[in-house]
Amino acid sequence: MKTVLFLAIVLVSGAISGTIHGIVNLGIVEPYLDEAIGIENQNLFESGEEEDTPQFWVEYDAYRDWQKGGQVLAGAILGTSIGALFGIVYALSRHALPGNTDVKKAFLLAGIMWFTLYLIPFLKYPANPPTVGDGETVVLRAILYLSFIAISGFGAVGFYQLSKKFKSNKKLVALIGYAVFISSVFFAMPENPDEVTAPMDLVNEFRLMSVLGVSTFWVSVGLILGLFWNKFRPHKQIPESYT
Repeated sequence: MKTVLFLAIVLVSGAISGTIHGIVNLGIVEPYLDEAIGIENQNLFESGEEEDTPQFWVEYDAYRDWQKGGQVLAGAILGTSIGALFGIVYALSRHALPGNTDVKKAFLLAGIMWFTLYLIPFLKYPANPPTVGDGETVVLRAILYLSFIAISGFGAVGFYQLSKKFKSNKKLVALIGYAVFISSVFFAMPENPDEVTAPMDLVNEFRLMSVLGVSTFWVSVGLILGLFWNKFRPHKQIPESYT
């Protein structure tokens, strides 16, 4: 029953935050997806791969309606899984995080994870709309992006653990060490193999909205989990391995 409380807090926090993310994406990201896909459709018509017929648009609209309809559900599912990871990390690191409330501690951890697991990898491999990217390189691009996330995340944890060996300036050692490490990795990792052929205004605006959309998740999960944790105090009830 005690473990159930911990699981409920982290999973519900993730699900709510993921739902918020999905709703935000519908409002600020989907319009740019529509524009990008519209360009792609025109290219298909001009190349003769597709015909501009009523049947095409019926099928296209049905597909896009299905995609948009599943946006919020997909956000909730993804948010639940990431929220579980966030909750476990928070439980394990809570005692080491600065702040006099769980809201401040959770919000700080969310900011750290947003920076190391999302922003840094995004700067190296920024999100692109559907008009950008060769289908033959999708696996390579996924491997590069996920590899960078793993390297950044484990690098942050590694330098935090290393900093514990120092009696003073622990935070400074961890920050400088991670900065030097991730900068080296940033320039050593291969570039995105696909050339950007879509209008740069569209690409840049899409990327900005993507950052805002993902950022709402991390802000939400930090605040919501912190509020729940502050109210229910699961660290006093969950097994010792989590405290």
